Amino acid sequence: MENKLLNKSKEKTTPKIREPGEFRVILLNDNYTTMDFVIEVLMAIFHKNFEDASKIMLDVHKKGKGIVGLYPWDIAATKVEQVHSAAKENEFPLRCIVEPA
Repeated sequence: MENKLLNKSKEKTTPKIREPGEFRVILLNDNYTTMDFVIEVLMAIFHKNFEDASKIMLDVHKKGKGIVGLYPWDIAATKVEQVHSAAKENEFPLRCIVEPA
């Protein structure tokens, strides 16, 4: 009986490692933030080129929101804070949100 217990305790278990979940960062439209500022934010904070930034900005303008990218939670939350800080500094009400991908 003891032998069986010892054998079980010696079995190796490998912990299951999961990749961090991804989250969408989404910019929301408002009636005051300029299109130029949205493009600047997309290029500076999200490292988008001018063409991609313009496409996302037009989605925000026409559809009310635009998906900026997929990030792990901590990076997504940091990007949102950076957007909100930049908007506040420039006196714009630009907002963005994070949602599960």
